Amino acid sequence: MSQGILDLLGSMATLVFAIPLALAGAELLVRGDLPVGVGLISVAAAMLVVDRYVTTPGDIPAAVASKVAETVAEPPEEE
Repeated sequence: MSQGILDLLGSMATLVFAIPLALAGAELLVRGDLPVGVGLISVAAAMLVVDRYVTTPGDIPAAVASKVAETVAEPPEEE
């Protein structure tokens, strides 16, 4: 599935917040604080998963428009 420029920018914004959490969690793991380190890494992973796979109310109009466009216009045939 290809991403548009707005989807790419949204994913980059999520990474801006998830990467510091993951790095802090990794450092805490190295220092021996296992529960907090694993918790921070889990939160960072959850942020990325939610960004990629959960449909938000803002995504619904784009999904509907995409389905309508697929129904109305057929993609060009490859030769």
